[in-house]
Amino acid sequence: MLLPLVVLKIAPMDGGKIRTWLLLLLSCFLRDSTAQGQYRMFLRHLTAQPPTPSSVPGGFRPGFWRIVLSVGLGVLTGLIGALLFACLVRSFVHYMSRTPVLRGPVVFSPRISPKTLRTALEDESDPLGSSTGGRYRRAVLDNGLTVAVKSVELVDAGSPDKRQRKSVGRRVQKELEVLAGLRHANLMSLRAYLCETEQNRVLLVYDYMANGSLEDTMKRVREGGLELGWESRLRVAVGVIKGLQYLHFGCYPQVLHYNVKPSNVMLDAEYRARLADCGLAKIARDSSRTAGYSAPECLQNSRYTDKSDVFGFGTVLGVLLTGRDPTDPFFSGDAAAGGGTMGRWLRHLQQSGEAKEALDKSILGEEVEEDEMVMAVRIAVACLSELPADRPSSDELVPMLTQLHSF
Repeated sequence: MLLPLVVLKIAPMDGGKIRTWLLLLLSCFLRDSTAQGQYRMFLRHLTAQPPTPSSVPGGFRPGFWRIVLSVGLGVLTGLIGALLFACLVRSFVHYMSRTPVLRGPVVFSPRISPKTLRTALEDESDPLGSSTGGRYRRAVLDNGLTVAVKSVELVDAGSPDKRQRKSVGRRVQKELEVLAGLRHANLMSLRAYLCETEQNRVLLVYDYMANGSLEDTMKRVREGGLELGWESRLRVAVGVIKGLQYLHFGCYPQVLHYNVKPSNVMLDAEYRARLADCGLAKIARDSSRTAGYSAPECLQNSRYTDKSDVFGFGTVLGVLLTGRDPTDPFFSGDAAAGGGTMGRWLRHLQQSGEAKEALDKSILGEEVEEDEMVMAVRIAVACLSELPADRPSSDELVPMLTQLHSF
């Protein structure tokens, strides 16, 4: 029995030949019935074929589909969970980034106490000036500090929908936070505010300006109750353009005033100018523009740029030079006004060599000052150009005006 097995182990053969040789060898050496029975059992075992994957329906074992289904459900569950988690995180970030609706006064100055300010705001007497229409009033705090309070009617804050009122309140607070960060010597700094969405208004607290607005001041000059020389008027003009230069070139992102006119130029005790109402046109309902002060592109297609602010400065400079208000009937009723606007009238006089005729007679004096004022008329004409591209920028106007006189 050993010799054939040794021969088979030494001679390399494939599986079919090996089974044939084993059958021949076993038939030669096995004689008794017991050996033959064992041989038949061995033969059946040797010739039996193992089950192949193709014998299972579909070519796969039944457990394979369970594995595929489990993996698919796991992947789908993971994707749904990740999507829900991402939505939850996004909602949380959006909620945290929303400006909260603040109930009490928001104060930006250490000299003002919220409690004493609330008490002072309840007193709505003592209005300031005629040009403000009663929107400004004087308030004295418990510590003796005098402030100016302005009431601004909000845009779309009177909606009966509580959710919409809250949305307007958040937008107003966001804008006021930006305005509170503006710091310049020629801007009215926002010291505090109180948002009252239920009453459709916001109360703004500024520094108190002893001489009120430029419009009130020029009204007193026209009535003969006040004399304002060229040096003081030029100081006002330089202050206004420096404030605009800061808004246009010193802030990021750029801040536009939207409503430059004499009633929004406040004067302190030394007649230093400070721009008021910076950017309030976005939230105020009563921020409509007047034809005499607004640039042509604003009235035609509501397009507003920094050159539109420069046009407004041109009207302020024209008021300081001529003593006249841009809405004066003189410009619309006199053919010599050049078409009904201050800018066209000044341009007409300049081109005819009669720019001196436009000057306020109360400020005519020395010959040197007259030359400075005539040069200022040319600057005003450039600012009041019909096309925005023809107007100088506020950055260019600062050296143009400061070179007229040293400050």
